[in-house]
Amino acid sequence: MLPDADDLPDLLLDLAVPHEDINEVVALHRTVTADPGIRRLLAECADEVTGAAAAPAAAGAAGPSGLGERAAAAPAALDGYFLVYVFLAALPHARAYHHARGVPADVSRHTLADLGRGMTLHRRRYGRGGLSVFQASWLVHHFRGELYQLGRLQYERARLGERTARAVTATGTGPAESVAPGQPCLNLHIPDYRGPLAPTACDRSLALAREFFPRHFPEEDYPVATCHSWLLDPQLRRYLRAESNIVRFQDRFRPGHQDTEPADTTAVQFVFGAPDLSVRDLPRRTSVERAVGDHLRAGGHWYLGHGWFPWGG
Repeated sequence: MLPDADDLPDLLLDLAVPHEDINEVVALHRTVTADPGIRRLLAECADEVTGAAAAPAAAGAAGPSGLGERAAAAPAALDGYFLVYVFLAALPHARAYHHARGVPADVSRHTLADLGRGMTLHRRRYGRGGLSVFQASWLVHHFRGELYQLGRLQYERARLGERTARAVTATGTGPAESVAPGQPCLNLHIPDYRGPLAPTACDRSLALAREFFPRHFPEEDYPVATCHSWLLDPQLRRYLRAESNIVRFQDRFRPGHQDTEPADTTAVQFVFGAPDLSVRDLPRRTSVERAVGDHLRAGGHWYLGHGWFPWGG
């Protein structure tokens, strides 16, 4: 069920939707609600978002496969804002799930505000408002109750993949004896627009998470926490100071499996805002910008790093 047009601006602000997008989203309300075909398509897409059981997803699982195909049938007049309305339609489900789990209102609000972050990243990359299917697939985790923003970091209720489970087991210490593929874990994510990745901010976030999940998901046991990010690429240590925030974040993790497929565009998009920028022209304003650009200009590649550390269990 969609909110009334008069209630929509405040709701969009709660979801951190950029101010420059609010008028456009509100202006489309009549178009969306007056057309039975659009309403039906919207309901089908919202079902794609909320239809699966709110249980930890398989490691590396994508969003609902039919969402992009269905969204492609939306009228061109709605442009990229159709997917924004999909999540507005899914919002009551997400809030009801949070309420049933006793999730505090501020955690719920900060988590679902990733909708606005996604719209900001979309405009940063494409120069226009809305959401891409890629971003929408990521937001499914939030709206199904699989992912939560707790301070600086996000935590996804996930399941261990085979390669990570093997890496944990190979250590022969800590939680290794009880770890197996498919077992629940917490997958850490590093959202943009949240300030520096300072050790103190990460410490506070981890402390919040260690209280949050036993309280709201007591039936789930997470022996390890994992992270899969180019920020864990060990090559960054060649360019950054040992006391830098990124290197100190890497120090929290034990090494997992190694990727052999370059992720250069991931690094460029994360640091510079778009994946297809000319490597030759990448700016060198910060130590991270210099690291990413200089490494690529020298013929190197960046890779997704994979790490883990004991959580509990």
